[in-house]
Amino acid sequence: MPTYEYKCSKCNHCFEMFQSISADPLKDCPECDGNIQKVIGSNIAISFKGSGFYVNDNKSKASSESKS
Repeated sequence: MPTYEYKCSKCNHCFEMFQSISADPLKDCPECDGNIQKVIGSNIAISFKGSGFYVNDNKSKASSESKS
């Protein structure tokens, strides 16, 4: 399940919530009952899998080819 970050527009309280993708976004702040909004882009993680993503993956092949 993804983690979403919310921020209250009234009291600036920030918190995270585990929710399913299909769940409706929260609307009320747990601290002051003010309006809250999802914070976009603060919780992005990129995971590269497979070969060719590290500097030494390509360098070792290229340097061995240039020596021969």
